[in-house]
Amino acid sequence: MPSADPALALPIIDLSGYLAPQAPGDRERVIAEVRDAACQYGFFQVRGHGVPLSLQRDLPRCMDNLFNLPAAEKLEMSFLKNPCRRGYEAAGMSHRVGDPLPDAKECFFIGQEDAAVELSGFYGPNVWPNLADADFRGPVWAYYQHTRDLGRSLWAILLEGLRQPAALVDTFAQRPVVPMKMIRYPPHRTVQPGQLGIGAHTDFGGITILFQQPGKDGLEVWHETREEWIEVPAREDLYVINCGDMVERWSGGAYKSARHRVINKVDGERLSCATFWHGDVYATNPLRPDDPDKETIGQLLVKRFRTQYSINKETIAQVGMV
Repeated sequence: MPSADPALALPIIDLSGYLAPQAPGDRERVIAEVRDAACQYGFFQVRGHGVPLSLQRDLPRCMDNLFNLPAAEKLEMSFLKNPCRRGYEAAGMSHRVGDPLPDAKECFFIGQEDAAVELSGFYGPNVWPNLADADFRGPVWAYYQHTRDLGRSLWAILLEGLRQPAALVDTFAQRPVVPMKMIRYPPHRTVQPGQLGIGAHTDFGGITILFQQPGKDGLEVWHETREEWIEVPAREDLYVINCGDMVERWSGGAYKSARHRVINKVDGERLSCATFWHGDVYATNPLRPDDPDKETIGQLLVKRFRTQYSINKETIAQVGMV
């Protein structure tokens, strides 16, 4: 059950003081607020982020256009058929070890658009549905670019919170892996007993930038100290940001990677969209160049998805795994 304490809530941080400071100390205030939230919760909410409200409002329309396509047409775009693991994931295809049932959600993945498949699919072209540009690709691609740029700024803020220069992000993100996942959850009344939209988990990689369809709650974050779930209301123009396992490890545990889950609490479908900002495939921990653990971002990706996505031996070998 979620916490009954109304005072237990994720902080809301106005990023405009960092992105467009108006007075001395604005940037430092934002850096301190983000640092404190990442240390305490591993999660925080942001406004003043620079993503146009018009794109946020249009995103659910575009996602509905996609998810309302016939099932056979969606399955033709299956991410399992795509070397870059872009495209459609049907409900029930994601099942974490320990969960009694698979996730109830369906998803659609895009990423940075490249002309050709490289590194066994870490880079490559997207899959786009057969919809008018204005009904999906145009608005979705514009939205993706804004959240991609926001992710770089958030990494810079987190680095400065550790007394590192913001420019350090360039050392591990010359060509970052930045996938985006659009998600539709079915009405709560239609799922099986014990089945969640997304079961409790931590994100494995870098920073997650989450859009929640306003007014349609579902996200809960685990507070380790209090041993309680924190409900995160879905509000317009507020993004939920969280640190993944890689951020926790790179920061030496200063920043937390917190468990979270999704339970659709509304009598209807619920939409969300997550942009995951990792870094370069061969990048290692920039905060500890002498770290004996030389695990790369590419190795993290393969480790996380090698069974779920049936990653081939060529990909595994290219990132230096066996």
